[in-house]
Amino acid sequence: MSTRTLRRQALAIFRAAVGAADPEAAVARHLKRLDAARFRNIYVVGAGKAGASMAAAAEQVLGRRITAGLVNVKYGHVAKLRRIQLNECGHPIPDQNGVAGAERIARIAEQAQREDLVVCLISGGASALLPLPAASITFEEKQEVTRLLLASGADIHEINATRKHISRIKGGQLTRLAAPATVESLLLSDVIGDEAGVIGSGPTAADSTTFGTVAAIVDKYGLRKRVPRSVRDRIEQGVRGEIAETPKPRDPLFRHVRHTVVGSNRLALAAAKRHARELGFHPLVLTSEIQGEARHMARVHAAIARELVRTGQPVKLPACIISGGETTVTLKGHGKGGRNQEFVLAAAIDIAGLAETVILSAGTDGSDGPTDAAGAIADGDTLRRKPDARKFLDDNDSYHYFEALGDLVKTGPTLTNVMDVQLVLVGSRK
Repeated sequence: MSTRTLRRQALAIFRAAVGAADPEAAVARHLKRLDAARFRNIYVVGAGKAGASMAAAAEQVLGRRITAGLVNVKYGHVAKLRRIQLNECGHPIPDQNGVAGAERIARIAEQAQREDLVVCLISGGASALLPLPAASITFEEKQEVTRLLLASGADIHEINATRKHISRIKGGQLTRLAAPATVESLLLSDVIGDEAGVIGSGPTAADSTTFGTVAAIVDKYGLRKRVPRSVRDRIEQGVRGEIAETPKPRDPLFRHVRHTVVGSNRLALAAAKRHARELGFHPLVLTSEIQGEARHMARVHAAIARELVRTGQPVKLPACIISGGETTVTLKGHGKGGRNQEFVLAAAIDIAGLAETVILSAGTDGSDGPTDAAGAIADGDTLRRKPDARKFLDDNDSYHYFEALGDLVKTGPTLTNVMDVQLVLVGSRK
């Protein structure tokens, strides 16, 4: 089995995983089960990189029953709609378009009355795409906090806990705005564990984190003196009980709220496994909960590749090892890249010289960090073609390394987002 063939098959398996995470079909199936006729008005709001396809499904099913709607989406992640407006804005760093859209979403939610329904569509990226800062904090200050957290290596749970407590809309506060209306929240999960309170920073879900949680996070990463003064003051006031907390799990506010996860990384990995088997591989799904530093997780996957080549374990050859989740990158250099590209670059160093071995890592949303690539692909000959991989890895410059080789994985916007997929393909023991 040639390396060229393995590369082509890895890309095909990844496409199968992305295809299984189609949010439009999943949202349509769920909304068709709703008794929409019992509501006077139906409002559709939301945010996320899959917002366009989710909103398209809402229009398809609810049609003229939609009174008003607006969904914040990433630039370029759009579709043609008639009744729901799509507002393009910044991701992963929020921008003023996101603030304007979030303010309008808040106003739509506030219109809802007891006889009305608010359909909330949330997918990956919603946290950055709903940047409505708390009254005492400016947009620029909230933006700086996001930058600091992303660069520190904080995981998605830590970032979202912080966002909730410097926001007017996250952490269940959108539900507070929509009360006493019924809220139907449909979630495309991009977080490990598929928790409603974590996906998109849980704008309609009860929040189990507190200002104390946030204080511990900023201290953990040495950010207390680096975050803006207004943010530090708000956290400290919250810890002292001088500012109201986000709504908690037992709040009666959530009696008329329902959350449904319509898509997840697990479903994507299951589809990857099926397609790998159809291509003649012996597939093994390791986990859908990969997290931690990208280069460290990459070394684990590379070690599995070496074990496969040398012993044919832990699964028969030809083998396809599949995993998913979301890693992080602690920025120390000044290069360009994303967690998936860095994952593959680190793995390429450890699989150098292995025959018939390919590693791919890519985001199901089609974007990886602040780049136009979903991820990258490498094989045992990658370092022979470009030996200076370590220099690029040290500078967090995986994008330019793989760009020079033509080994970036580019899909364009996929209009879905269920975290990342990693693949290790080994053809034979050579």
